[in-house]
Amino acid sequence: MRIGFAVPQSGAWATPANMRRVAARAEELGYAELWTFQRVLYPVGHPMGPVYRSVHDPVVTLSYLAGVTGTIRLGVAVVNAYVQPVVLAKQLASLQIVSGGRLTAGLGLGWLREEFEAAGVGFERRGRRVEEFTRLLRAALTEDVIDHSGEFYRVPPSHLDPRPEHAPPILLGGAAEPALRRAGRLADGWISSSREDLAGIAPRVAAVKDAAREAGRDPGALRIVCRGVTRVRPAGAEEGDRPPLSGTYEEIRRDVDDLGARGVTEVFHDLNFDPEIVTAEPEEAMRRAEEALEALAPNA
Repeated sequence: MRIGFAVPQSGAWATPANMRRVAARAEELGYAELWTFQRVLYPVGHPMGPVYRSVHDPVVTLSYLAGVTGTIRLGVAVVNAYVQPVVLAKQLASLQIVSGGRLTAGLGLGWLREEFEAAGVGFERRGRRVEEFTRLLRAALTEDVIDHSGEFYRVPPSHLDPRPEHAPPILLGGAAEPALRRAGRLADGWISSSREDLAGIAPRVAAVKDAAREAGRDPGALRIVCRGVTRVRPAGAEEGDRPPLSGTYEEIRRDVDDLGARGVTEVFHDLNFDPEIVTAEPEEAMRRAEEALEALAPNA
């Protein structure tokens, strides 16, 4: 099981200085990867809550952290398919090069209609769009000449240089059966969303691997990454059944082991999805984050 940590990206604690502190300490403690997520818009009056109200761009954030780290991997989970894939390919190629090949690129369908509208992209047929998007992105990162004519995208015969020596792994998100099967057929792995019911993740892992097997791919080679919506709480603080990765440090560590037994290969702890963190004063949020970094470290 590989353990990662999400950098401060949402709310008042997401300052450049705090990003650096978390990144540097995570690297020192042996975490496998630093992670980010995407939220472009917060529509006025939307009930999404404080987690999505103020979010830094994930690719820019990782580019910044690439310059202040040396070995830890850098992941985005996820960039949604309303962006332009060739422009994204250029950004990811450059980030893969300047980071020394440390990038993991996660892609998603997206679910916020207003973001699609603002990007000038149709909200319908998202599944077909993300499939073509994934194929085009991989081609742009690996092929000397891109020549693409599809349902959603047209690219005349072109070079996209410089290309990285090794393309970054591409993960796909999504929870519906078609999305899980798509990840197994096309991607280097699957990544769960912040809304995933982690207690029931095993059938989703099986669906991804079954699709890979049916496509003639090795299911054992796929990365199965869990976004850990981690909420540190005193013993007994949760009402009713305790959600996985919510509770004491001991309980959270046991939950990580349980996810490994269910087929997950990687978990990253993401405090950005804890309302108590993103609404706290930055100093208090960082105090809690640095405590969690130490307590949940891979070798703790």
